[in-house]
Amino acid sequence: MIRLLFTIVAGIVLGLVVHLVSVLALPRIATQDAYSRLTPMTKLNGVTQLPLADPNTSPMPFMDPAFALAICRYDLTGGPLKLTVPVSQAYTSVSFYTRNEIAYYAINDRSAGRKVIELDLMTEAQHNELPEDEEITAADRLIIDSPSTTGLIVMKALAPEPGLMQQAQATLSAATCAPQTEPPAKAEAPRGRR
Repeated sequence: MIRLLFTIVAGIVLGLVVHLVSVLALPRIATQDAYSRLTPMTKLNGVTQLPLADPNTSPMPFMDPAFALAICRYDLTGGPLKLTVPVSQAYTSVSFYTRNEIAYYAINDRSAGRKVIELDLMTEAQHNELPEDEEITAADRLIIDSPSTTGLIVMKALAPEPGLMQQAQATLSAATCAPQTEPPAKAEAPRGRR
């Protein structure tokens, strides 16, 4: 009786271990992940709008037809990126994913508190190379540290009614995702009294 019970418990534990290992390994060994599917239809370090969700022609599974979507497929090996996304009337969100589809940051229009979501995306090493500037605070400049050099930025704008979809698409068409061309701002040295 004890031998039968031990065999059953060992079988359950072995099954759980195999299941856990396969679930954790699947994103790394899958060949048709989101990054691979979007590579042929998106620009590198640029914003590309995806077609509206349609059950027959949707580039990604489970796309919500109430949202306009845009993608920025990024590569930070050439330097940091500057992302600017105008806020739509209803709702706008920006999500960041690594090459292996691990979400590491998200922001929406309500948490941004501005009419434009504006931020800098860079690796931790690039962030450490920035000169420290006491005049620029975290509220003035939002810097996101990417855990990988490549990944995806997903921008969504809600169209609460079908007639507002063109407006949501227009909002995302004004978004930019491009390498930084200007050096980081430096604080001016205080001037002495004359």
